[in-house]
Amino acid sequence: MKEILNQYRNNIRKIISNMTGSYNEDIEQEVYIRTYKNLDKYKESGKFKSWISTITANLCRDYMKSAYFKHSQNMVTEEDELIQIKDEKESIEDTFIRKQRQKQIIDAIEKLKPKLREVIVMYEMKDMNYEQIAEKLNCPVGTVRSRLFNARKELSITLKDLI
Repeated sequence: MKEILNQYRNNIRKIISNMTGSYNEDIEQEVYIRTYKNLDKYKESGKFKSWISTITANLCRDYMKSAYFKHSQNMVTEEDELIQIKDEKESIEDTFIRKQRQKQIIDAIEKLKPKLREVIVMYEMKDMNYEQIAEKLNCPVGTVRSRLFNARKELSITLKDLI
């Protein structure tokens, strides 16, 4: 089990960082716990990387919906203030704008139809290619391309103010 988790650690951390905006050790630990508890439910017909990536993405979504996350997004700690003061490259306004943009993007993705959201998350956040997604969803590659196109189209309309 340890070897398996070590093999996918970087992928798990990348998904967490991409979805939440920063690395979160608690989510990573919860991924390992859920993976261990549900290992008997894993079906070898799919790729293990996809399975553990789905667990990670679901935990990130749950975390971002949680009251703790929403509360922590609104709080500024002393450490955050010191980092902001030291980091002259990014002003407080830039940080605020960046976080607002991230929130708008996440909200827009969450509002997509489930089939479109699923494909865009797999492609953009899990770095899966068309063939891997088609295999995971048990559908033709053309369907994956079409859903990805439609997801991007809807996101470009929803996020036109950011573009």
